[in-house]
Amino acid sequence: MGDRLDLPPFFSLTAFDEVDSTSIQAKRLAEEGVPSGQLVVANSQNGGVGRRGRAWSSPAGNLYCSLMIRPNCSSHEAAKLSFLIAVALYHAVRPLLPADVSVNLKWPNDVLVDGKKIAGILLESKSKSDGNLEWLVIGTGVNLKHFPEVTEGLPATSMLENGAVVDPADMLNRYADQFLKYYMEWQQNGFAPIRDEWLNYAKGIGGPVVARLPNAELSGIFKGLSTDGALILQQNDETIKEISAGEVFFPED
Repeated sequence: MGDRLDLPPFFSLTAFDEVDSTSIQAKRLAEEGVPSGQLVVANSQNGGVGRRGRAWSSPAGNLYCSLMIRPNCSSHEAAKLSFLIAVALYHAVRPLLPADVSVNLKWPNDVLVDGKKIAGILLESKSKSDGNLEWLVIGTGVNLKHFPEVTEGLPATSMLENGAVVDPADMLNRYADQFLKYYMEWQQNGFAPIRDEWLNYAKGIGGPVVARLPNAELSGIFKGLSTDGALILQQNDETIKEISAGEVFFPED
């Protein structure tokens, strides 16, 4: 793949044919002291992990990559970068799909094509003694050719299933370009413009939503995002609740 990549100078590349996990390798490189912008990519993984420790199916033909950066911020602030990644993936994916195929973002960090999940995002980090991050690893997978037929959450799909033939190198070029664009925006202007753009593509704004928390299930209207990235839920009794972690579902799905 490496000889077909045209990455901006910010990135340095480590490529594998098969690896346990690109994120495991990115964390190893982070501990060795490599500079921000280290990108690890593999044709396939045999130990990929998604959110909540779920196994991530990783056959050859999809994009599997992990990016290590060293943002000078707290872990709380860095968590908002999941929205930045989702926006970058939206812009990498949207131009390649037919106009009649919908692309949306689902809180907190899913990318949906016709209501089905096409990408996975997982952030892992290590903090310094002063509370700021030593490094942040952003693991990303995009279903280009393959997708799991059975999932524990949202049904999945692929670019090919929706009429787009894309190879991993092309998708990585597009994703890297969009990431750098929005990362520079975030560094200069903070989370607010990223939040506004995420809301432009969000699924379900102004409509009913069900939020499943570890010990409760809440229903109401999805009103937007807080300045910290929490989901703003107007409950059926008109009270407002901000949800920082959980799974959301849309009753019409």
